[in-house]
Amino acid sequence: MHKILIIDDLHENVFILQNRLEKENYEIISANDGETGIEKAKKELPDLILLDIMMPGKNGLQVCKELLEEETTKNIPIIMVTAKVAADDIKIGLEAGAFDYIKKPFNKTELMARVKTALKYSEARKTALDSEKRNMFAATVVTANHKIRQPLTLLNLTSAAIKRELEKDEISKEVVLKKINFLEIAVKEINEVLKQLQNIKDPVFSEYANDIQMIDVDNENGK
Repeated sequence: MHKILIIDDLHENVFILQNRLEKENYEIISANDGETGIEKAKKELPDLILLDIMMPGKNGLQVCKELLEEETTKNIPIIMVTAKVAADDIKIGLEAGAFDYIKKPFNKTELMARVKTALKYSEARKTALDSEKRNMFAATVVTANHKIRQPLTLLNLTSAAIKRELEKDEISKEVVLKKINFLEIAVKEINEVLKQLQNIKDPVFSEYANDIQMIDVDNENGK
């Protein structure tokens, strides 16, 4: 069931919208001021927000901008619902980041058509984000495997060499210390790769093999 947040300072407007939308089996949550609306949007993460522009305190344009700047709510489509329908008003609302614009009084057919369009956009956006996250995860695994394989091999070979040295009747302290130095180098390389992966904010991808991508951790834009 899709969840829709209604933000409007007039209870009668909320009631009308809620009544119509619940008949279409949408889950409705509401807020009667901008601040509360922002809090509920962050907490509930609705699929769509119907937002009134003219409200006391923080108006709809301010709420819209703040929600679009917030990481957790920036991808939620917002439909402005208001009596202000002049071309300049619509332009201002859309420039604030609104997905769409509905005028008061509400036309049921128009309302439902725009709500359904916005929800389809929301679903498509979520699907794209989920796919992006999966690709990012896969690329991270491939990158870690590729970058860490060599120092891990060094760890295994050095560990085996130390064991062989310790099995000898006469153990060379110099040889053991030299092998331990190799271990330290390998551990340092692994830590460096993990640090690079952890610090990536804007990943740059490169082809690995068979349409598989990895993250270019050595690219300046990938750090």
